[in-house]
Amino acid sequence: MHQRFSTSFLSLSASVCLSFLLFNAVCSVGYADSKLDIPLTGQGILVGEVTDHSAVLQVRLTTSDQLVDRDLPGTAGVVKFMFKATHSPDFTFQVGARADSKQDFIARVVIQKLQPSREYTCTTQILKNGQSYSGPTATFKTLPGKSKQDAVNFVVVTGMNYAKFHGDDRIDKKQHLLENNTKLPTPYQGKDKHLGYPALETIRLLKPDFFIGTGDNVYYDTPDNPRAKTIPELRQKWHEQFVQPRFRNLFASVPTYWMVDDHDYRIDDGDNSGDYDPTPEVARKMMLEQLPYAGHEDKDVKTYRTHRINKDLQIWFVENRIYRSHNEMQDGPEKTIWGAEQKDWLKQTLLQSDAEFKLLISPTPMVGPDDLRKFDNHTNINGFRHERDEFFAWLKETGIDQNNFYIVCGDRHWQYHALHPTGIEEFSCGALIDANSRLGRSPGDPQSTDPKGLIKQLYTQKERSGGFLEIRTIRGLESKPSLEFVFHDEKGKVLYAINKPGK
Repeated sequence: MHQRFSTSFLSLSASVCLSFLLFNAVCSVGYADSKLDIPLTGQGILVGEVTDHSAVLQVRLTTSDQLVDRDLPGTAGVVKFMFKATHSPDFTFQVGARADSKQDFIARVVIQKLQPSREYTCTTQILKNGQSYSGPTATFKTLPGKSKQDAVNFVVVTGMNYAKFHGDDRIDKKQHLLENNTKLPTPYQGKDKHLGYPALETIRLLKPDFFIGTGDNVYYDTPDNPRAKTIPELRQKWHEQFVQPRFRNLFASVPTYWMVDDHDYRIDDGDNSGDYDPTPEVARKMMLEQLPYAGHEDKDVKTYRTHRINKDLQIWFVENRIYRSHNEMQDGPEKTIWGAEQKDWLKQTLLQSDAEFKLLISPTPMVGPDDLRKFDNHTNINGFRHERDEFFAWLKETGIDQNNFYIVCGDRHWQYHALHPTGIEEFSCGALIDANSRLGRSPGDPQSTDPKGLIKQLYTQKERSGGFLEIRTIRGLESKPSLEFVFHDEKGKVLYAINKPGK
């Protein structure tokens, strides 16, 4: 339950100031696990689901600002979130939330009645045992919304494999070779390894308006023996990921949108069948607990949703794990990844949209090509092709395919720009880190889902590397909009770019 506070925090009492100074002094000399029981925020602050009028913010209270025995223990307390327009001298409002063990010590608030295309600053205070301590600060900008032409730029990522980047000797190298047709890449060797993934700093310097994690944000099954099964083990995967300094730095200034795929749902290529842990119920609980989709109390939140970014662009996020049929089911009209309700919603909202550009963000590919051996996505033979082909036919029937509709996908560990025989285009963002990247299947490859070479690849990586996809809306001199897709490697080098003009 959120609690509003009417007391001004612009002038702190002497006792609060003293505790604030004590807090900074303890941190400065490195007493992360002090017996003083001072709460820390080892995962920083996370902003999610920003719209033109709202945002979700969360802070996890911890006993340390670094891993302890591979994990980051939590602690109870209350977090006060204090908001103001960045260029305004006064706080506009304050709201508090409790952090306790039921929600993994994550305090979360949903903020409404914000103004479109406006930058806000959120500072935090932590209350524990009658003391107040300074918490992390975030800045974020609300979306322009349907009525504004303000340009936006954002990044799309996937494949943030902690174990491969840092090097975990429990990874089964033979299994990796079997699944990826390549040897396990060497872990990152840079002196800055303790800071986390280099691509995160590259992204921060680009100053995007937001960040999209399409899934495989953590890997419950890497290493696969032991793999994460219990709730504490699943939570640990998120803790070790977000404690990395480059995540904390990035998310302090860049809001986020999240999706999950197989590795951060259950297991590789997993569906909702099988008597093993995590169960689908626990998997969904972890999604909604760890990621800022909605308030903790909103148990019925839909993880598929659409956001109108600005006058020119609308984005759809589809849910590919919760509603799917069993992978082993024979492909046909009844087999689905999306489920009937989501599919109806997707079609209805696409028809209702008057945005110049429409982006479907999918955790998994719909064009590819992909590996022939796979069976869990829309490109796969004996997978879910019938649903894909039916949807593509509907896009052509309605003419949406001719009105700047594009698919952006995660999952695949290589970047590509592919053209389906129907004319539908897909951009794969590729794995974020070098150690989790590989080269992909090409059209005509007998070991691909396109052995006849019917798909045209306008771009595909020729050298293995990590990286991300940047997307920008642009308004030209004559006010004609365009959408630009730019592939970067993890250091920021532009590997491929293409501009799609509006009509």
